[in-house]
Amino acid sequence: MIQTIKKYCNSLTEYSRYKTREVKIGDVPLGGNNPIRIQSMTITDTMNTIATVEQTIRMVEAGCEYVRITAPSINEAKNLENIKKELRARGYNVPLIADIHFTPNAAELAARIVEKVRINPGNYVDKKKFEQFEYTDQEYLEELDRIKERFTPLVKICKECGTAMRIGTNHGSLSDRIMNRFGDTPLGMVESALEFVRICEALDYHSIVLSMKASNPQVMVQAYRLLIQKMEDEGMNYPIHLGVTEAGGGEDGRIKSAVGIGALLEDGIGDTIRVSLTEDPEYEAPVAISLADRYKSRQNHTPIKLISEIPIDPITYKRRETFEVSGIGGSNVPVVIADYSSRNISTQKDLTDIGYRYDEPSDKWFLADAAADIIYLGKQDIPFTLPENLKLIIDCDQWENLDSKKLRFPLFNKDEYLRSRSFSDQLNFLRFKLSDLGEELSNKIKSDNRLVLIIETENEHGMAEQRRLFFELINREIKNPVIIKRDYQKLSLDEVRLYSSTDFGALLIDGLGDGVWLTTETEKSDSEKISKRTFVKELKEKYINRTLFGILQATRTRISKTEYIACPSCGRTLFDLQETTEMIRKRTEHLKGVKIAIMGCIVNGPGEMADADYGYVGSGVDKITLYKGKDIVKRSVPSSQAVDELIDLIREDGNWSEPAGNDIF
Repeated sequence: MIQTIKKYCNSLTEYSRYKTREVKIGDVPLGGNNPIRIQSMTITDTMNTIATVEQTIRMVEAGCEYVRITAPSINEAKNLENIKKELRARGYNVPLIADIHFTPNAAELAARIVEKVRINPGNYVDKKKFEQFEYTDQEYLEELDRIKERFTPLVKICKECGTAMRIGTNHGSLSDRIMNRFGDTPLGMVESALEFVRICEALDYHSIVLSMKASNPQVMVQAYRLLIQKMEDEGMNYPIHLGVTEAGGGEDGRIKSAVGIGALLEDGIGDTIRVSLTEDPEYEAPVAISLADRYKSRQNHTPIKLISEIPIDPITYKRRETFEVSGIGGSNVPVVIADYSSRNISTQKDLTDIGYRYDEPSDKWFLADAAADIIYLGKQDIPFTLPENLKLIIDCDQWENLDSKKLRFPLFNKDEYLRSRSFSDQLNFLRFKLSDLGEELSNKIKSDNRLVLIIETENEHGMAEQRRLFFELINREIKNPVIIKRDYQKLSLDEVRLYSSTDFGALLIDGLGDGVWLTTETEKSDSEKISKRTFVKELKEKYINRTLFGILQATRTRISKTEYIACPSCGRTLFDLQETTEMIRKRTEHLKGVKIAIMGCIVNGPGEMADADYGYVGSGVDKITLYKGKDIVKRSVPSSQAVDELIDLIREDGNWSEPAGNDIF
């Protein structure tokens, strides 16, 4: 169904920053015509002034323009003054943000000291006991009146002191009242924030920043889009703070963050970024900077044909309807293509990097959960027997002359496809760009039920161009499966990972794409300790395969491993999050599809781990509370026993399996 776009960005085809009002935060204004600002949050004990100051300095030197510090009680709020004085004495004027959840009195004190306070409307004054009961309209309004009465003093203090405020909704910490009226939905997230914004506006206070964070990038993106639509309806234009909460650490955390944050940046949405990794905060800023810097010159991209109607709902996920061709498209999970066109394959060992292990004594292949489905060979062939599930793509002119075409299928460009008379009777591939899709090609594609499309782009604004091509296919009622192909040149591996996560992820979370294909050429080293040596192709294939499966996992379109929802730590954390997360990962990383939340304190669980299967939450010094979903299963478990008891809980549910022996993957 074609529908008129309800505005959530300036354009779906022409890169343009969405214009918001300017909000002054100390000497570093946000929104308006200002650049995308970078921020992070300390993980030290707020009562430890020197440790917090020194970590703040490291964060500033890493690129943070704002620094957030937790203030869970009145004592921490008071100590913000000492922290600020010490920073100023050392010559650092970075604006400070107090992070508040359950304590209005701490927020009111902090607002007189720091440049900005952050409140979570689900935790601030509102009720959150996860009880299920109905609210009448009158009861709902009475709750709003109670919130207004308790929230108003903070607004007046902020207005008096020139302090900014972020109203930051988190998907997993919506109040009972919101949950019962709107459900655990993007609409519930938006309404939770706007209720507080309306109170601010009634008091003529407008130094507001808004955020809609979730650990699921799809939910996060939908909530921000809906927020902008709702703000447009109500004449609001407050700056947007972007973040994927509890993204985790390492490669997975970076991929998940890039999927959600990048998808919005592509459409010009976002005034400040915080990348939430389960790592020291100075490692977050470089990731955020890399994401933001990509858009500094984006406005000069090659023009893309404008669109005034959109054939998908940007607020509700629905996968594009396709028919199946040899296991691609239809209801199948997206496929992964490994590109070996520039690498000679002579033995079975050459396929180890993409998830295939050959055991010579038994003459059997063993597949990893993250094993590529298709290999592109260019003009070469493979001289040994393949596993039956693995397909090969070969350039059409070479394919036509093969003696055996078993598991081998041709790849055509536009001209080859239109003039060729030699096709596979099972499966064919066509690569093309938006500019290639004329009437002749469109009509032939539409009548070919053995054809899988591979869409390419050379546009700097490539995601938008490929999205435009998807819309064209939908409008022309072309239902062939589509594989998204991207090529990146002269980038570091870190940039390849972040940019591909953005470009593939932005399409996949909108239900667009039945497969992914990534190519790159680089000799740069990256942060994963590849040393100063030349980047070898063997490592590249492994890196690309892992990245593509990570993107599919982050977009929830194909699950190939355990998912960890880990908070980034802060001064409230009751155990070493990085160490504990790694300990749990080592014991459970073989549990494909299981989602485990690891939360440092009660603020970040049980609500923040909204869709986890199991939760490991700090509830006191050396004490852990274990959750199944949002339900408490065991309280006050000693830390030394908690991982074993978590595994026992998974085993009791029938979700445990023993790790495979001799697993080289």
